Amino acid sequence: MKITFIHPDLGIGGAERLVVDAAIAYQENGHEVEFITNHYSEDHCFEETKKFKITKIDIFPRSIFGKMKALCAYIRMCLAAIYVCIFRRDSDIFFVDQVSACLFILKLFTITKIIFYCHFPDQLLTKRESFLKKFYRYFLDIFEGWTTSLSHVICVNSKFTESVVRDTFSLLKNRELKVVYPSLNTKYFDQMEDCELDIIPKTVEHIFVSLNRFEFKKNVEIAIMALESLKIELTDEEMSKVCLILAGGYDKLNSENLENYEYLKRLAFNLDIDSNNLIFMKNPTDQQKIQLLKKCKMLIYTPSNEHFGIVPIEAMYMGKGVIAMNSGGPKETILDGVTGFLVAENPYEMASKMKMVVRNQINFKQMAIDCKKRVESLFAFDSFKNTLEGLL
Repeated sequence: MKITFIHPDLGIGGAERLVVDAAIAYQENGHEVEFITNHYSEDHCFEETKKFKITKIDIFPRSIFGKMKALCAYIRMCLAAIYVCIFRRDSDIFFVDQVSACLFILKLFTITKIIFYCHFPDQLLTKRESFLKKFYRYFLDIFEGWTTSLSHVICVNSKFTESVVRDTFSLLKNRELKVVYPSLNTKYFDQMEDCELDIIPKTVEHIFVSLNRFEFKKNVEIAIMALESLKIELTDEEMSKVCLILAGGYDKLNSENLENYEYLKRLAFNLDIDSNNLIFMKNPTDQQKIQLLKKCKMLIYTPSNEHFGIVPIEAMYMGKGVIAMNSGGPKETILDGVTGFLVAENPYEMASKMKMVVRNQINFKQMAIDCKKRVESLFAFDSFKNTLEGLL
């Protein structure tokens, strides 16, 4: 079968990781795969994407004077859908995710089966500070619910997201929603060669890693404030052996990435965090990311009510526990006290778990075994492939 993926921005993130893995899964199952996207750059992408046929439809701006980003995203995806209707009519399946706006075009002009993967309702990811914003979002919200309902198959990334989708979209209350957990292409991890990480000071023994895009919703400031709290709890000698590495996706064309990065840098400066204790790393390669997970003692995962969260799965496969917020997807993926710790959304509780790590009050050997076992039992790539095949 010919499967065409339609995705807004094929960069580096959890949503992109999902569609790339889905494309790999379908390709390994013998299907022909292609991506249609509004934005793609080989300087800011997952390495595996370079093996796929990718067509960019980037003829409309991302925003209008920095405003109406959602509306622009809807229009951009609709333009991609029009292209697909004209030039990819021979597709057997359309696999769409993130932005449902284009579904009405696909449904109106083709009879091709549509699979829509909902990572999270878009209307719940935006702030509504002004009356004008509330007014304009009111119509977009209705449109999102209606267009999502047009899909032949609707998938969600967790039971948490399933419950949120049903509560948000009245048209979907009685629709079948298939929970398709994102998976991990473990072969890719296993085959990755080691690389040098010369950014880590030689004196460091306890490495904590945060892997997130530089976006405000990722709450990375909690990790920085936890590090400051940890400094109070530990001796100077203990603290000299601690390092937190904040690594993540950074697109210079994305104003939020720039603003969040500068905000975090200012916060670290204001809290007087030593540069040996905190390292910023933009756009780590897959090889560097895997090496960071190998080197760290634990992953710090700060997003609250995260829809799923693939990074904790990656860390657990590498045998590393995760300190995460006690909400959203991590409540389904992390076993508290077994494969990591679920904490309240404050830096003090996070710091207390970090202190346990530094003072070796955790059985890391057993945790590593439990982490890998959990990933292999729930998020195996072969199981993911079979689930996706069943959607066709």
